[in-house]
Amino acid sequence: MMSIPGPGTFDIDCDLLIIGGGINGAGIARDAAGRGLSVLLCEQDDLAGHTSSASTKLIHGGLRYLEHFEFGLVRKALREREILLRAAPHLIRPLRFVLPHDRHQRPAWMIRAGLFLYDHLTRRELLPGSGHIALRRHPAGAPLKAEFTDGFEYSDGWVDDARLVVANAIDAAERGATILTRTRCAAALQRGGCWHASLVRADGSSIAVRARCLVNAAGPWAAHFQHAVFPARPEPALRLVKGSHIVVRKLFEHPFAYIFQHPDRRIVFAIPYESDFTLIGTTDIDFQGDPAAVAIERQEIAYLCELCNHYFAQAISPADVVWTYSGVRPLLDEGAAAAATLTRDYHFELENDGAPMLSVFGGKITTYRKLAEEAIDRLAPLLQPARGAWTEHACLPGADFQGPTPSAAAAAGFGQFVRQQQQGFSWLPPRLVARYAHAYGTRIGQLLGGCSALPDMGEEILPDLFEIEARYWIEREWALTAEDMLWRRSKLGLHVPADGAAILAAWITGRQQCVGDMRGRCEG
Repeated sequence: MMSIPGPGTFDIDCDLLIIGGGINGAGIARDAAGRGLSVLLCEQDDLAGHTSSASTKLIHGGLRYLEHFEFGLVRKALREREILLRAAPHLIRPLRFVLPHDRHQRPAWMIRAGLFLYDHLTRRELLPGSGHIALRRHPAGAPLKAEFTDGFEYSDGWVDDARLVVANAIDAAERGATILTRTRCAAALQRGGCWHASLVRADGSSIAVRARCLVNAAGPWAAHFQHAVFPARPEPALRLVKGSHIVVRKLFEHPFAYIFQHPDRRIVFAIPYESDFTLIGTTDIDFQGDPAAVAIERQEIAYLCELCNHYFAQAISPADVVWTYSGVRPLLDEGAAAAATLTRDYHFELENDGAPMLSVFGGKITTYRKLAEEAIDRLAPLLQPARGAWTEHACLPGADFQGPTPSAAAAAGFGQFVRQQQQGFSWLPPRLVARYAHAYGTRIGQLLGGCSALPDMGEEILPDLFEIEARYWIEREWALTAEDMLWRRSKLGLHVPADGAAILAAWITGRQQCVGDMRGRCEG
């Protein structure tokens, strides 16, 4: 542990120091900054570098949670689904799911009842309701085995999870928050009614911070961080659960996703992904070890392939897998035998003995906004922010197609917005403009400002990755490495050549050397 700085030697003095740059930390930073609090967020790696970029990419109520009687969680998630579809239609879009009925599992009447409840637990405006389908007459039936003749369909949402985290961080920064990536909290101590903390950057330099309040949003590391700060306190009852996904070449041409149930009652999704691929997952396995080193196991790949082969006519094998990713979720341990049955709801622990620290445990990406709002509501009596809750009625950056207030019309009109951008930037390939529109929304103009022809965009570092976008990620979105750019700011890693990461890393190194040379000449 590093030493704590003494009085009067602070580099940063703030209301709120947030540990963790996943979706919860970024959401809390945004909410707090918008209420007028001074905020510092530190993340030991990249934004969304771990769990928050390893989700199934869904904004959903959690249909399967109904069988565990988590009606409150499902209702809250369904309400948030509607809010987020309005707040970020460039990053979140409706997705229609097909559930083939396997007569050896739940009876049809039970599925109908569950879907009826899913449709009506809360007010629904943007998405169509569920229904029964004859798979032999439905586009989603064609890729399935002939034995599956009946099914059901319902609606949820798809999300670019990593860019959702970045959008929250951008909004927080524009409202005054300081966002520090590749910066870990090495020590924190209560002193004089505040927190005194030492942060360490990747280059070894340190930052001394004094904060009125500490928020522990470290995800899989939250229990460890809490124990390090309060070693005498018992650790919270958490279980680390690994979820893994595989990506294969696309298994179907239609726009529907599938929800499959394994005989062990676990749920697996098969989702259209990045135009040319199918995303399959997730697993639920208890995890022990370093969350930063999590990786898929051969048994998980075999499990996901086996489940898909139960339903799809086109069989897949581990040899067909082109990419995998895994994440670790810190879930509340309720004594359940199976990891899949653990609640995905969140829990707060507020310590206020000397200086307040709020620890965040659990949660899911769908409910992050509400989690952040409730977190700052908990701290409001202590911090006295200038303003109250606000995020329910505010667009995320890039979503203001029809003004700063979210609306159903704006959410429904995103397709028209994409077409307008393709017309306005007609000198670019339409597919590239569509990717920019989905990634940046109305901020596509900030990305392409001043460009009127391909040469204006600089070097094409990799297919469809021009210098102007790589610079944008570095200068405005905290990206530093090729992995940040290819797998979190985008998913171009699926589309570039095998040596693409090395080529991009070389470009980054060359750019850093060029900047260093320019700085040296200026200082000289």
